Amino acid sequence: MRLALGISYDGRPYQGWQSQPSGQTVQDQLERALALFAARPVATVCAGRTDAGVHGLMQVVHFDTDVQREEFSWVRGTNRYLPPDIAVEWARTVPDAFHSRASAVGRRYAYLLRESPVRPSVDAGRVGWVFRPLDGRAVRQGAALLLGQHDFTSFRAAECQARSPVKTLRRVEVSQRGAYWRIDFEADAFLHHMIRNIMGCLVAVGQGLHPPGWIGEVIAARSRDAAAPTFAPDGLYFLGPVYPPEWNLPSRTPAYDWIP
Repeated sequence: MRLALGISYDGRPYQGWQSQPSGQTVQDQLERALALFAARPVATVCAGRTDAGVHGLMQVVHFDTDVQREEFSWVRGTNRYLPPDIAVEWARTVPDAFHSRASAVGRRYAYLLRESPVRPSVDAGRVGWVFRPLDGRAVRQGAALLLGQHDFTSFRAAECQARSPVKTLRRVEVSQRGAYWRIDFEADAFLHHMIRNIMGCLVAVGQGLHPPGWIGEVIAARSRDAAAPTFAPDGLYFLGPVYPPEWNLPSRTPAYDWIP
C-alpha cells in the first residue's frame, strides 16, 4: 500500500531535506525512524526539497510498504524514533496513483523577518533579520510585480536543476505584526533559492536602496547578477504543497498556528 505523511521540522541542525552521506538531513532522520518502526528499509519521496536551515511546517512524503499498521500508529510509532525537532503530523493511506511531488498543483512558503536594531536571540535561526526600517508600501509595490507567469532566471541559483525557469507566482502577501514581517508565497513551483533571492530584493526595496519598479527590471534582466544577494535561510518555512481536493489530504497542521 502507499502512505502519505505530513512532516514538520526545525531545519537549523540539518543539511537540508535530501539524503546525504553524512546522514545529517531530515530525510535521513525520517527514513531511519520509519525503518526502525517498520522493521525494514523505507524510501520516501518528498513534495519539495528544502535547503539547510529552512524549516518545514508540512512537508509531504509518500512511500510504499507491505507493513500493515493503523494510520495513527505510523504517526506515534515513527515519532518515537525521531529527534525532538522532527515530527510526523499525520498519516494517510492513499491510492497508488498519488505522488507527493507530481500530484501537487502548487507549493506554499512563508518568510518571517524581524525588523529590529538588535539581533534575534530567542528567535535566532527562526527569523531573518534586518536592522534598518522597512517601507511596507514599497515592499508591497515591489512584490506585486512578481505576480503572474515570469522567467525567474534572475532569482535562480546556479545549481538549480529545474527544467524551466518559467514559473507562475499566484500569491505574494505582505503583513506586519510589531517588529515582525511575514511574506507569504504561493506558486505552481519554485526554483532553487528563488524565495531567498526574492527576499534579498524585497529587503533592498524596503530599505530604499532601489525603487519598487526595480523588481520589474530584475525580472526582465534574466540574470542572477541583476538581483540582490541571497537572503538568509533562517526565516523561511515550507508551508506545504497544494493538492486537489480529491486526494483528501490535510492542508495545514498545528505547527502553522505559532508563527505570527
